Amino acid sequence: MQKYGQHFLTDNNIITQIVDAALLLRADRLVEIGPGKGALTQALIARGERDFSVIEIDPEMVAYLSARLPAAAQIKIIQANFLDFNLTSFPAANTTFVSNLPYIDAADILDKVLAWPHFKTAVFMFQKEHTQKIRAQAGEEFYGPLSIFSQLRARVSLICKVGRSAFAPPPKVESAVLAFEKRALPQIPWESIHKLVSVAFLHRRKTLLNALCLAGYDKEKVLAALTSLKLSPTVRPEQVTPTLYVSLTAELLKR
Repeated sequence: MQKYGQHFLTDNNIITQIVDAALLLRADRLVEIGPGKGALTQALIARGERDFSVIEIDPEMVAYLSARLPAAAQIKIIQANFLDFNLTSFPAANTTFVSNLPYIDAADILDKVLAWPHFKTAVFMFQKEHTQKIRAQAGEEFYGPLSIFSQLRARVSLICKVGRSAFAPPPKVESAVLAFEKRALPQIPWESIHKLVSVAFLHRRKTLLNALCLAGYDKEKVLAALTSLKLSPTVRPEQVTPTLYVSLTAELLKR
């Protein structure tokens, strides 16, 4: 394992499935996050892709890629931590992101991508637990803020499951690849939705009413909003769908 905790993807079948999905969903621009030794990069080039950007945190991997990627492909190698990188340095064009995401920062990277105005599509690999949280439906075990924030901003689909043997060195967990296609954002402030969902799940064992009241929301206004949406005062945070969280936020903003 490298100093940044990389697990390098080596399974050609999985690489092909990721590249197939990325090219099917490809927007005007293509950006790869954390290319490592370039397994996906080389596969994209082999399929005819040119003039795209890769963002890599590890200077050793930047040097490795610089020495091996064909000059004719015109790949722009950016040495940076993606979470610190200013995406506005890219042209304002619909963008597809692709990555075998680093497990430790996967949720934060996904959030940054989904929040960028020019995000159009993405194909990302996550550890299995993250994929379960992202795809979970209301009432299911893994349902929570990551499920809601992901599903409100993108249509999410499973591309393939990935075993530990697909990497060198093999990680301790299994993985999966998900595709994301941008949805239109709700017509109310995202910050208000984010706040309400976040505080609702701070007290997962309490009712949604009590959780919101503990966060400073007015009890009578919350009760009135729940009633207008035909939600029981005893409903729990994990029982409320993403679209109902949007509706609840909108109701509370009116009161």
